[in-house]
Amino acid sequence: AIMRCPTTSRVVSEGPGEEAERSPAPRDCEAAPPFLEVVLIQRAMATFHLALMQLQISSIKSDNVTRACSFIWEAATQGAKIVSLLECFNSPYGTKYFPEYAEKIPGESTQKLSKVAKECSIYLTGGSIPEEDAGKLYNTCAVFGPDGTLLAKYRKIHLFDIDVPGKITFQESKTLSPGDSFSTFDTPYCRVGLGICYDMRFAELAQIYAQRGCQLLVYPGAFNLTTGPAHWEVLQRSQALDNQVYVATASPARDDKTSHVAWGHSTVVNPWGEVLAKAGTEEAIVYSDIDLKKLAEIHQQIPIFRQKRSDLYAMEMKKP
Repeated sequence: AIMRCPTTSRVVSEGPGEEAERSPAPRDCEAAPPFLEVVLIQRAMATFHLALMQLQISSIKSDNVTRACSFIWEAATQGAKIVSLLECFNSPYGTKYFPEYAEKIPGESTQKLSKVAKECSIYLTGGSIPEEDAGKLYNTCAVFGPDGTLLAKYRKIHLFDIDVPGKITFQESKTLSPGDSFSTFDTPYCRVGLGICYDMRFAELAQIYAQRGCQLLVYPGAFNLTTGPAHWEVLQRSQALDNQVYVATASPARDDKTSHVAWGHSTVVNPWGEVLAKAGTEEAIVYSDIDLKKLAEIHQQIPIFRQKRSDLYAMEMKKP
């Protein structure tokens, strides 16, 4: 895996050795047919290039959006087919900031994401922004296709309300409302399921996405210095392993001067539970090849979806 920062063009290898060269951009494949069962069925296999943005966020919204677009362009030039931004990419993270930075979708920030997705001909998972709709605020991820079309919109369904005495107290519900629906989108490579940060702690969400045929779960997230070192990677590896999917997380870069200091370490994990690529704490683009052939092999070797005891238990979806 390779990380490249547009401002320095420095390339860092996540594998053995000091430097690495990018492999040629992967070839597009034929779209996969519908998932008639939770068992993976595909007519064609593919490997595609995924990129995660880990950016430093300032108090100036326009600067954040402009820099995000510049990083997206860089990732596209390196062959990325699916790109994901971080949680609250246009705003500092905090309940006092959400009302000030909130906007409608479509709005100023998402219109620029639509434009850059079309210009780069990529699938763009727009991290999240504070969204205002009908007098309520949401933590929302908007996804755009290669033609700039809004493909999906996901509102964070589990709000970050925690109290770890002496370490961190936070209550998103002071200003935000929870979403009430799942969100997936299809690409020529795979189906993608969306969550945001705290959603990753709820195994049911990932299980439902796996049942719906998702092969990649994307979680923009801003874990903190208490929960980050303890749980960030463990949760991703467990989600990937338990559901036999790829899991990708995009975090803000760490800034010790902010009220909410992000853990960083944007990560990609494969269905075997292995970390394929991981950033440090500074700004970076994390690249990883997503190998759907390997995913299919794991499904065949350890066929947990065929072996589930539906006569004894089941995951129930209350809403589509």
